Amino acid sequence: MNEMISSATGKVAGRKGTRRVLYVDDLRELREVARIALSKAGHKIDTAPDGTDALAMIIANPGAYDIVISDHHMGVMNGLELVIKLREIQYPGMIAIVSSEMNLDVADEYRRLGVERLLYKPVEISKLRALVLES
Repeated sequence: MNEMISSATGKVAGRKGTRRVLYVDDLRELREVARIALSKAGHKIDTAPDGTDALAMIIANPGAYDIVISDHHMGVMNGLELVIKLREIQYPGMIAIVSSEMNLDVADEYRRLGVERLLYKPVEISKLRALVLES
């Protein structure tokens, strides 16, 4: 089989299989849509309502997730604060941020922190599934 390696991550691109996903969003409905869409695609998905809960889940089990997909705008701990904490604990998985609005300075800060993908809401289910397969 001919596999393509992503130059950004060094991981095999386009491979099939189950991914372990943590989807973080303060909107319950969006967490549920992501949970249903990704679990139907065969992935294991957990959700968290904010960055604080997500960070606690990752600290409790550091190898539990291949990818963290987080909203930017959340109460308690927003996406940027979560990414900073994930970098501090050297989370090894892929990180993606979704947002309905984000200014250029914040987007640049995410890129500086090594966030692999920035997606703008509404995110199509097909794009969400494709993103997870990149992890």
